[in-house]
Amino acid sequence: MEIRVTGNTRRRLLDLGLVPGTVVEAIRRSPMGDPTAYWIRGAVVALRKEDGDVIVVRTI
Repeated sequence: MEIRVTGNTRRRLLDLGLVPGTVVEAIRRSPMGDPTAYWIRGAVVALRKEDGDVIVVRTI
């Protein structure tokens, strides 16, 4: 996983547990399509599309 943003947004995503090697699973999307809920390190985290677009993941 790679985070392609700097500054406060990067710090927030890292604080949420999105560090290299983390397994992320999309579990639910809102009826309007934004935000999407993800399972990250034992917690459910909702991210808006604009935040999710800066995260690059590898499918396993």
